[in-house]
Amino acid sequence: MKKRSIMLLVGAVTASMLLSGCSGSKGLETDELKISVYKGVEIEEVEKPGEVTDEDVEYYIQSARQKEATKEEVTDRPVEAGDTATIDFTGRIDGLEFEGGSSEDYPLVIGSGQFIEGFEDSVIGHNAGETYDWQGVFPENYKNADYAGKDVVFTISVKSISKEVVPELDDDFVKSVSKKSKNVKEYEEEVRKQIAKDNEMIYEDRIAQAAWEKVLENTEVKEYPEDEVKKIKDPLVEQYKTQAKDYEMDYEEFVQAQMGCSAEELEKQIEDASRDSVKQVMVTEAIADKEKIKMTDKVYEEKLEEIAKQSGYDVETWKSAVDEKELKEMVLNVMVKEWLVDHCVQVAAE
Repeated sequence: MKKRSIMLLVGAVTASMLLSGCSGSKGLETDELKISVYKGVEIEEVEKPGEVTDEDVEYYIQSARQKEATKEEVTDRPVEAGDTATIDFTGRIDGLEFEGGSSEDYPLVIGSGQFIEGFEDSVIGHNAGETYDWQGVFPENYKNADYAGKDVVFTISVKSISKEVVPELDDDFVKSVSKKSKNVKEYEEEVRKQIAKDNEMIYEDRIAQAAWEKVLENTEVKEYPEDEVKKIKDPLVEQYKTQAKDYEMDYEEFVQAQMGCSAEELEKQIEDASRDSVKQVMVTEAIADKEKIKMTDKVYEEKLEEIAKQSGYDVETWKSAVDEKELKEMVLNVMVKEWLVDHCVQVAAE
């Protein structure tokens, strides 16, 4: 995983400043910023998750089974709906092959709707090793206007057939996907608890995000640390300049072609986004300082483990790709948001 992609996900930047002073029981003020309200900030009421239903459990388990599905070659019958047929095909309009109308070893899932109407259905009933011609018509609204509404003949060769085999829901499957459950009944209960836990996490995340956005709205930055803004902005601008060189284009022309705006407008957008990122770090540190939200080494490791797991990455990948200071800023932001969840006020919509 590239460092740049994780840094965009983290959205955190370095910010070092001395925080001092406060005003009001619900807000705070430092030399760099003023937050009118953060403690007891009001947000629109977030709907609580409902009870986990049997249908929820069934859908979850079906998805788990689908993930463990395997491909099995079919040799004793022709193609059926739902199969994957590996095919070669050549398309001709008025007897001539056309661009994009031919392919070899194409894995076509029958029923996926990847081709014009009738193409996939024509494969059904043919055995591996068969070659046949099929005539169809491109739709009038086809994406390539040169082919729209025209008759086409495809020569199609079925090279092999395979089907997806979904494992049965039995004790062996349960043991292969769960470290806790030994049989189907235990697994269903485990899944029910996991869904409830996931729903609660989503619920709290929605509260946290709503509260955070409201706090940011309530924040006035008096003075930005310009060096921190530049640390974000300059590399992003340089990326576009490098890409322009790679395409052997003038920077201004490249930005206009790719982004539909001038280079000046693009750089203004990048600067605004950079300032937003810096603002979030400033607000995070200000609230953490005021409320004495401390991040010990143990808490840092635990929180980072949780965040990495939720994002689908392992901790070591994160640590090797992102500077520790940036990771700590991200973890502190999560801790502040958790604090806001416990101290915000939900107001029912009128």
